[in-house]
This record gives sequence, C-alpha cells and structure tokens, in this order.
Amino acid sequence: MFGFGLFPRAQLKGKVLLQRRNVLDLNHFDLSNAISHDTWDELTTKGVTCQLISSTVADHNDGCRGLVGEEERVEHWVMHLPPLTHGDTTYDVTFDWDVKKQGIPGAVIVRNYHATQFLLKTITIDDVPGHDGPIVFLANSWVYNTNTYHYDRIFFTNDTRLPSDMPVLLRPYREEELQILRGDHPKQKNDRAYQDHDRVYRYDLYNDLGDPDNKNPRPTLGGPDSPYPYPRRGRTGRKPMKTDPTCESRNVMPLFQQFYVPRDECFNHVKKADFTAYLLKAVSAGILPLAREMFDTVVPREFDDFEDMYKLYEGGLKIPDIPAMDLVFKVFPPLKSICPSGGSYLLKMPMPEIINNKKLAWRTDEEFAREMLAGLNPHIITRLREFPPRSRLEGYGDQTSTITLEHIQHSLGRLTVEKAIADNRLFILDHHDNFMPQLLKINSLQNTFVYATRTLLFLQDDDTLKPIAIELSKPQLDELGNKVVGADSKVYTPPSSGSESDYKVQDTIWQLAKAYAAVNDSAWHGLISHWLHTHAVIEPFVIATNRQLSVTHPIYKLLQPHYRDTMMINALARQVLISAGGFFEMTVCPGEYALRISSEVYKNWNFTEQALPVDLIKRGVAKHDTASPYGVSLLIKDYPYAVDGLAVWSAIENWVDEYVKIYYPCDDVVRCDIELQAWWKEVREVGHGDIKDQPWWPKMATVKELVRSCATIIWIASALHAAVNFGQYSYAGYLPNRPTVSRRPMPEPGTKEYEEVETNPDMAFIHTITSQLQSIIGVSVIEVLSNHSSDEVYLGQRDEPQWTSDEKAKKVFEKFSKKLIDIEMSIMSRNRDENLKNRNGPAQFPYMLLYPNTSDIDGENATGITAKGIPNSISI
Repeated sequence: MFGFGLFPRAQLKGKVLLQRRNVLDLNHFDLSNAISHDTWDELTTKGVTCQLISSTVADHNDGCRGLVGEEERVEHWVMHLPPLTHGDTTYDVTFDWDVKKQGIPGAVIVRNYHATQFLLKTITIDDVPGHDGPIVFLANSWVYNTNTYHYDRIFFTNDTRLPSDMPVLLRPYREEELQILRGDHPKQKNDRAYQDHDRVYRYDLYNDLGDPDNKNPRPTLGGPDSPYPYPRRGRTGRKPMKTDPTCESRNVMPLFQQFYVPRDECFNHVKKADFTAYLLKAVSAGILPLAREMFDTVVPREFDDFEDMYKLYEGGLKIPDIPAMDLVFKVFPPLKSICPSGGSYLLKMPMPEIINNKKLAWRTDEEFAREMLAGLNPHIITRLREFPPRSRLEGYGDQTSTITLEHIQHSLGRLTVEKAIADNRLFILDHHDNFMPQLLKINSLQNTFVYATRTLLFLQDDDTLKPIAIELSKPQLDELGNKVVGADSKVYTPPSSGSESDYKVQDTIWQLAKAYAAVNDSAWHGLISHWLHTHAVIEPFVIATNRQLSVTHPIYKLLQPHYRDTMMINALARQVLISAGGFFEMTVCPGEYALRISSEVYKNWNFTEQALPVDLIKRGVAKHDTASPYGVSLLIKDYPYAVDGLAVWSAIENWVDEYVKIYYPCDDVVRCDIELQAWWKEVREVGHGDIKDQPWWPKMATVKELVRSCATIIWIASALHAAVNFGQYSYAGYLPNRPTVSRRPMPEPGTKEYEEVETNPDMAFIHTITSQLQSIIGVSVIEVLSNHSSDEVYLGQRDEPQWTSDEKAKKVFEKFSKKLIDIEMSIMSRNRDENLKNRNGPAQFPYMLLYPNTSDIDGENATGITAKGIPNSISI
C-alpha cells in the first residue's frame, strides 16, 4: 500500500486471536442467525476494528492521554464460518502506524459492530521497530456490539505495572477502566437488572435465597440491619420481591436461567457444556424420582437392604411406567433424550471408590477414623486438651461431656488419661457446640432427628486412630419445656465380649453411633468446610480485585487465575443448591436452618487462620518447629491431608514470595500502592464488612503481610477447595459411609426399633439414615459437584501462556510448576508405602485429593470423577 507521493506508509502487522460464539452455544442456539448475522454485519458495517493507543506520544488535543491511531478493520472475517463447537480463530489486522511519529503502542481499542459477541483473547504485533520482542495485548474478555457499551473497550499490553509505573499517557485509560468495572462511569446505567454485556462488579447481600412471594421466605444474610453476618455476593440488579421489598426476586425457571454475573466470569463453552450435561443428568436422576413419587407411589420409600443400595452402581433401579411423564416430555422435548423411560433403569451411577475394592470396608472403625485424616472433611479433628471435654456454649446450662474414665480406660492400655493427653495421644471430632444451639429447630423438621456429637479417638503406635467413645447429646429442657438447661447425653463405646447375639446388637448400636457422628460431620462439611469457608468467603476477593486492581497490576495477574468461574458457580449455587427448597435443604439435616448456622460460624471466621500451618497449630495437631522446612511438625506423622497440604502450601507461599518481591522490594512500595491499598480496604470494609472490625485483619503495610495474604487466598481457592470438594462422590457417593440425615433417635431397649436392631440390623441402619429419595437426589448432586471439567486448569498451570511479558515472573512461575511436579511424585510414593496405613486404609483407596496434577505423570487426565487434582480456582 502506498500513500501520496509514492512514499510507503509505515505499517504494523497484527494477529487477532478470538473465539467466536459457536453455533451450538447452549445459551444462544440459533444456527441460521449465528451465520447470517455475522456475514451480513461484516458486509454492511465496519465489522470488527482495532485502534492503537500510544504509550509514549501524547494526543495534541489531550496532553494527558496517548495518541490514538486510525480505526483498522480485522480482515477476512467472512472467510471463517462460526465454529460448531469451542475453538479459536486467528485473523489479520494491519495498522497504519509510524513508531517514530506515534510511539510505542501501549493499549488498543476494539470495536465490534456485529450483532453477536466474541471472546477476544489476544492481539499480537510482531516486528515493532525499537521494541524488543512482540507486543501482546491481553484481553480474555467477551466483546459485544459497540452500541451496548457507550464507552470504548480498551485492552492493555501484557506488561505488568504498578500504578506508579504505568506510562503517564495510559493512566487515564487505566483509571477509567476501573471506574467502568465499578459501575461508576457516568454513561453506565445501574438502575436496572444487569444484562449479559454489562461488566459491573458490585456487592450485595444474600437476600435472594428465599421466595416470600410464594410463602417460602429465608432471612437476609449480611448487612448492618441483619442479625446474620455474611460475606457479600455479586449484585445482579434484579427487582425486589412484591411481598418483601428487601428480598431480591428469583428466576422463574432456575434450571434453565441464571443470575447475572459479569460475562467474563461465566463458564466458557466447554465448561458450560460439561456442567449443563452433568446438571441435566442430575435433573433426570434426582428431580424426576421426586416427581415420580408425587405422581405415583410405586417407587419404594426405602432401600430393601444394602444390596439394594448397590444396585445404584451395579445396574440401576427399574423405573415403572408413569403416564404423567409423557406430559413432562411434551412440555420439555429435549428431556426425552436424556431421561430414562418406564421399564428402563434409572441412574447406574459410577461406583464410588469407598466401596469399589471392598464393599464393607466403610463399616470398620479403622476407615471411620482414617477419613478424619484423609477423607472428605480432614481438617476438623483436634487434639484433646482436657478431660472430660468442655463446652464453650453460654446460656445453655452445663454442656460438659459425660464421657468418663470408665468409658475409655480399657482403650488406653497402661496410660492414664492425663498421660495420654500429655503425650498427645487423644484426639476429638467435636461437633457438640456446633449443633446443640440449633437442635430443637433442626429436629422439628419432618423425618429428622439429629444429635450433637463428640467422637473421642486414641492415637495408636502405628499412627492410626481408633475411635474409643461417641457421645450423643440432645437438649435438656426446663420443667416448662421452654429453655435448654443442659444436655441429655449418652455415651457409646465399641462392642466388647459377649454372646454372638449380644455382640451383633452392640455392633449395630455402635454402627449407628458412628452414623450419627457422620451426619454431623457431613452437614458441617457441606455447609461450612465447603460452602462457607471456600465458595462464600472468596467471592468478595473476586469482586474487589476486579473493582480496584487494574488488569496490568501484578497482584491482579497473580490472583486472577484463582478466581476463574467462582462467581458463576456461586450464582448457580444460590439458584439450586443453597436456596429455599434447594438440593441442600432437601438432602442435608440442617434443612432450612443451614445458612443461619453458617452465619453463626462466619462470626468467628478468621482469614489469617486459613493459612494451613496456622490452622494445624490452632487445632493442636501440630506444633511450632523452626527446624522443619514448613515451620511446624505434626503430632500425627501419618496425616495425609496435612503432610501433602504442607508441601503444597509451602510451594504456594514460596512462589508468591518470589513473585511479589519482583515488584515490591520494600514495605514502602506496598504502603504507597494506591490500588493495592484500595483493594484491601474494600475487601475488609465492604466485601467482609460484617466482620471488618476484627483485630486479626492484616494491615497490608508490609511485604510479608502481602505475601501471606495472597498465599492464603490462593490456598483457599485451590488446595483447600480441592480437598473438600473433589472427593465428595468417592467418599459420600455411597451414603451409608457419609449419611447426611438421621431420621429417628437411637433405638432403646424395649422399643420396636430396638427389636429391629436385634432381628434385622441392616434395616435398622437403613431406617435411621438418609432415605432412598434423599439418597438418590443427594448422590446425583454430588456426582455433578465432584467432576473435573474437561477444560480444567490446575495449580502450576496458566490457560494463557502470554499472561505477562515479565521474564522474571515467568521464571519463578516455572520454578513453582516444577516444584509441584516433584510434590505430586512424592505423594504418589507415599501412597505406595505400606507402612503409612492412613494413606490407603481398609477401603484400599489412596489419598489423592492434593495431587497438583501439573503433569500427566500417571498417564491419566483428571477429567470426570477422579478424586484427585488441585484446580486453580473454585470452579465447581
């Protein structure tokens, strides 16, 4: 191309990498429009254009901003049809740009004149005169039609810059972009429900879980006017409820619609397809049995025996013909292809690992105790510091444990209880105080009877734990039955000698005692360990990071991969999992009181205690040890979660330390970073505003505080979530191992329930724990939640190889990735060590949840239900 006077124009050649909205987009399925709109728009409009912004040459009409080049069209769009499925496409773009006159490009404006949106990934310019290496503009953002924004979509290079290091001419663009994300731009409209194309990150209360318009309210969680403190969630802008304007309206069809989350926080096409498929399977396997029970009573309410339970995994349950389902298929034709019909078999669920090798291993005391160290909820057990255990509850009378020396002495050998405590040999799984205040309300629910439990365990010479006593407590009321004045408790111990019939009865009672303890632990796991302590507490960090830290900021680049899909999965959880009448209320014992319990726990949540070494010391399972590479030594040497976790924690903290110190050589740089300080202030005072006055919050005044805080965020979002999430199906997919509900009190001699214990012990167990319908629904849901997506990005990986131009940062990240590979190989080696009995246990199921999965060491991809692997983020 030549200009006037036959002088060649200075040009820069660029490549635009993007992902067009595919034809089979599950949200926007429209084959003809997807093709015709793009083609027509390309021929009749400017198509897609790019404009460079200089970082070194000012606009003469605006000295504070970089010079903006001509609008250049992305080439050959019509040569590429929209893909049927997920896929990237590269296009050319040519910029008329003279570096000598216009300077080095530092940002680019992208305009989309098409009706359909696309995911812009990168724009790369090679061979820029005077610049070392290519210039890469990093986007990873959906770009809608330009008329939807009323502002320019601007993307910066992949350079990493503190606010003070940003080129002066680009600072206004950086500040304006953050203003847009906060919803503070004057051209933005915030008085309506947000739309897909909106890019607004704002906070709101949990006021959308109930449905007061349909007489199913739930209290608002969070805010100065609520008695229930809670983290904040992302705002959607939906209209208030009619009967209670303080509550936000809900979607009419929650399974097929979703709450607003910024589009860049939504699942991409691969993840959405995976999750939708799993969700629909859960609908067919969980919701439809519920509908069948409503339409017809031929579906039994109880399993016949344990063999009947195994049919869920070995062949499925036969479905009767139900005429009403024909109406369902007429209303929703797509369901017919995925839902089983009459005469076929429902489910056939994957075989849970806990019963895959040995069907009855879950019943052993060894496996029951092992799972407190290497199971689904492995960070609750604590060291016993006093005997008998005492309660910290106030206002409930004397709640001291009734476990006596006579109950446990025979299990201690020659040790006295004082010596056993001094030698760190006694441990406790203590859910007494967690449940006692809510037991009256919980037990008022239909088909529910739950105890507050304490489980005492003895550490044996081979480093395994032995359960030696379980205490079941219920509230003791005053004479008027109005006030709790103490605990009505009974202690159960493992079966001892006696006749064969007596021993069998004792064993069944002991199995039931363990089941009641497991119900407490299962509820605590789902409600607190999983939902509150990972999903809910991280969302404020996601929002604040996007509002206050520029995409070019080093801490944004550090943390952003660990936020992937979190707002989206939390929105889905508020729709179908933790909402009124949702799956959690249907299948887990606290029912409608679940979120109120989690609010009470949140009052005492401490961000600094989420760091693994701090947590281990607080629980008394580790002690300070300066000679240890981790700064702590474990009191239970064979503690798989802690051993593997400390290795992963240390790798995370070392990586963060090396990365942060590239940009923050001293404390003054931390204190003077205006974006960083605004971020931390907002996290503390808004995102976690209900506990903002707690003294433990780091001041964010030193490099050390910044490193520990970022490491803790990454640990929560990656390893901690992996440890409590991806083993759900493998451990709890067989509900007798992890029942979520107990439906009746412990059978007492002289009752028909006790007679059942004597004559049919298996049915006595089945009649006590989670019902058949609850089991089917619950197992279906946790199958969804335990799956690794096919596009999972694991710890030590980045889905964008050009995430930064900083070679120092790339090198320390590569070092981190290699360290994780070494850790994974070490875990595999420990799992093969027969002397470490807690690694596999009676179920012969190795502890793999903290495999980083940074490589394909074992020849398998961690897709589906694998019970292993640490994704970067809370993405399911």
